Amino acid sequence: MGLKQVFKRREYKYLLNAEEYTNIRKLLTGYMSEDQYGLTTILSLYFDTPQYYIINRSIEKASYKSKFRVRSYGTPLPDDPVFLEIKKKIDGVVYKRRLEIPYELLEPTLATKTDCLEKYQLTVADNQIRQEIKWLFGCYTLAPKALITDERVALFANDDPDFRVTFDFNVRFRDNDLILGHGGNGTKIKPPFETIMEVKATGAYPIWFSNIIANLHLVKGRFSKYGYVYQHYLNKAGKKHVTTIV
Repeated sequence: MGLKQVFKRREYKYLLNAEEYTNIRKLLTGYMSEDQYGLTTILSLYFDTPQYYIINRSIEKASYKSKFRVRSYGTPLPDDPVFLEIKKKIDGVVYKRRLEIPYELLEPTLATKTDCLEKYQLTVADNQIRQEIKWLFGCYTLAPKALITDERVALFANDDPDFRVTFDFNVRFRDNDLILGHGGNGTKIKPPFETIMEVKATGAYPIWFSNIIANLHLVKGRFSKYGYVYQHYLNKAGKKHVTTIV
């Protein structure tokens, strides 16, 4: 299973306690397998405007919302890949496009709004994503606001690799020293659950998965890591938005 560059799917979250996590992992045995990366530390650097326009629009439950982040799998070395990601959600459908570059190019790429990549022979698809990122930086004054880190285990269905389930643990953040290469240390957030299970599907759930969800009495929830960090830690000017877990 390689790392895809373009996604169109629906994503559903379930917020699990320790017992629920243990139970569902047992029941998924035989239906799903871990991907080749196993337990992975994911670092995500979220960008926003000075007024936090992007996350506030998301909290307001707009029918269209987007975000920009830079993601690495583990603490990156200069030659390691990082991913510039645009993630949009339109009427419940998630569209994600990402551009892979070596970590050593991240600083000049952001400083030039991707112009420095013009001298590289990008594929047509990658250049289109580069143009979208350039457009985004032209529309908004974006800067890194939070580095959010967690551990993740990803599973894929044995009979359909596009049906995926991920489990995220130990979510933490920092709003200073926003450099991916400095690792994933930070303040651990404390939501009222242990594990974030996210189901990524291009269509309906398989029957076997629907049965597992029903037998465990699991219900869909809403949770945004960046949204939670903004509401509970970054929004120092006031707590007017802190009404739900987003």
